[in-house]
Amino acid sequence: MAGICCGVAEGETPTPIDSSTSLRRRSLDLFPLKYISDAEGSSRKRQKLDSQQQQPRGCDNTVQNCESNNKDEAVENKESDQGQQSQVANNVSEIPRLENEVVGKEDQCPKYGVTSVCGRRREMEDTVSVHPSLYLEKSSNTEFQKRFHFFGVYDGHGCSHVATMCKERLHDIVKEEMEKGEENLDWKQAMEQSFDRMDKEVQGWGQMKHTITCKCELHTPHSDAVGSTAVTAILTPEKIVVSNCGDSRAVLCRNGVAIPLSSDHKPDRPDELLRVEAAGGRVIYWDGARVLGVLAMSRAIGDNYLKPYVISEPEVTVTERSDEDECLILASDGLWDVVSNETACGVVRMCLKAQASQKPVSPPGSPGSEVAAEGSDKACSDASILLTKLALARHSSDNVSVVVVDLRRHRHQEEQKKCD
Repeated sequence: MAGICCGVAEGETPTPIDSSTSLRRRSLDLFPLKYISDAEGSSRKRQKLDSQQQQPRGCDNTVQNCESNNKDEAVENKESDQGQQSQVANNVSEIPRLENEVVGKEDQCPKYGVTSVCGRRREMEDTVSVHPSLYLEKSSNTEFQKRFHFFGVYDGHGCSHVATMCKERLHDIVKEEMEKGEENLDWKQAMEQSFDRMDKEVQGWGQMKHTITCKCELHTPHSDAVGSTAVTAILTPEKIVVSNCGDSRAVLCRNGVAIPLSSDHKPDRPDELLRVEAAGGRVIYWDGARVLGVLAMSRAIGDNYLKPYVISEPEVTVTERSDEDECLILASDGLWDVVSNETACGVVRMCLKAQASQKPVSPPGSPGSEVAAEGSDKACSDASILLTKLALARHSSDNVSVVVVDLRRHRHQEEQKKCD
C-alpha cells in the first residue's frame, strides 16, 4: 500500500503512514469541536437546572461543594449500598458578595463535601448544616473583610425534630451572638450562650400545641424524650472554633497527623461520670454506659426529662490555623463508632492527593474549562462518600453524616497563581 508522508522537515526521512492512521488522525482533529459542543450543551443544561432551583426541595442525603466562581452547577446521582439509597448533589456556587465589600483571595469559601445517609436505621435522624460566609467581620481597619464559615452535624435521638430545629436555627443564633461580641468576641462565651438559647427554644417547642404531628408524640405528649447532639465548626482566616455537645466529633488533619478537636461526651468518661453523680443522677450499664440506663451520652440539646444530668453546655476549643492543615472532618457517631480518627484522615488525604495529581483538561478560560473546574472540586465530596461507604461496610448500625472541609491554603494560592 502506498504510504502518505506528512509533516517532513528538511533532511529527515519521511515516515510512511497507512490509511488507518490517517483516519485516526482525522477523527482526533474533530475532537476539539466535539468537546466545545459538549461544553455548550452542558451550559444549556445548567441554565435549565438553574431555572428549576427556584423550587426548594428537601433532601437528607446530599453532597455539596462551594467555590468562589461565577457559575452555578448541580448534578444529581443515585447510588445503592447494601439496600440503602442516598441522593448525591454537587453544587458549585458563587459566594454572595455584599455591596462595597473587599474580600481577600485567601478568604474565599473553602471547598467542602457533605454526605448523609440513613444507613441501617429505619428513620433518618441526622441533619447537616453548612453556611459559607455566615458572618462578615464589620471591622474596616483591615485590607479585606473576613468571612466566617459555619459547619454543623446534628445527630438526633427519639425523633428528628430537635436535630432539624438545630439545623434551621443554631447558625442564626450563633451569628446573633457574634454580632453582639463584635471585635471583643469571646468564643467560649458566645458558643455556650448560643447552645443554651437553642436548648431553651427546643424546650419551648415541646410545651407548644403543635399543628404538625410528630412520631415522637406517640410515646410522649410533650416530646421530652427527644434530643440531639451537636458538633459545629466556625472557620475564620486565623482560627478553627469547634463546639461539641454529645458524641459527634471533629477531627483536624495537620501534616498527616489526626488531631481530635472535640471529646465525646460519654457517660463513663471520668469527669462526666462525676458530674452526673454530683447532680444526683446515675450511670447504669445497659448495653453500654447510659444516663439512668437510658441515654448513651451525657450532653445533648433537648432531653428535658433527663435534666440536670444531661446538659446542653458545649465544650469549646479554639485552634490556630496553620499552613500544614490539610482537612477538617465533622461526623456523627455512625462514622466514629467503626472508623478511627487516623483512618478517616488517611481516606481524606488519599482523595485530596488524587485530585492534586490530576492534570486540568483545558487551561482556564478555554472552551470546556467549566467541566475541568468541576472535576477539580470533587475531592472533598469523594472523601465524604468514601467515609460513609466505609462505615456501612464495617456494619455501622447508625445514621452516618460526614462533612469534609479542605483547609490547604498553599494549594488555593497556587491555583490562584495559575489562573492569574
